[in-house]
Amino acid sequence: MAVDSSGLPGLRGTDHIGFTVPDLQEAVDFFVKIIGCEEFYELGPFQFDDDWMQTQLNVHPRTVMKKLRFLRCKSGSNFEIFEYDAPGQNTVQPKNSDVGGHHLAFYVDDFDAALTFLKSKGVRILGEPTVRTAGPSAGQTWVYFLSPWGMQLELVSYPNGKGYEKETSGRLWHPADPGK
Repeated sequence: MAVDSSGLPGLRGTDHIGFTVPDLQEAVDFFVKIIGCEEFYELGPFQFDDDWMQTQLNVHPRTVMKKLRFLRCKSGSNFEIFEYDAPGQNTVQPKNSDVGGHHLAFYVDDFDAALTFLKSKGVRILGEPTVRTAGPSAGQTWVYFLSPWGMQLELVSYPNGKGYEKETSGRLWHPADPGK
């Protein structure tokens, strides 16, 4: 049997995305009630008197992982959401332009309906939707929005595919067709 040397042996995909929030219950409520994720289980608290936290997680050794919860987000990746208490903890949400900056993008079938729903829930929308009509992302509509604690999120849809699909048989992963 030939071994694929192009990356991690046996790689199948992303299991989960982990991120830290200032208030775990607020975050779980938002992701369950507004986004539509499903809550699964909770762990914690975790605190150690030795250097376990520093050695295993690269955080201050006296860090307390207050709790973490796992959520499933439809046919996308699972979320592992943490609430920490740590000496010297940075409590400012990074911007996309910051090193370590990030956002989570949520694919929807009906962009207008999803945007109207977010607005009806008082979610802060950043700017107006961007509609791509040319280039590799042609056919895509997106807009950024913020969680209650300022985490950057994106609403995205491209129900008729993207422009790059006309140029290649390869496909980016898509929640409506995760097998490709």
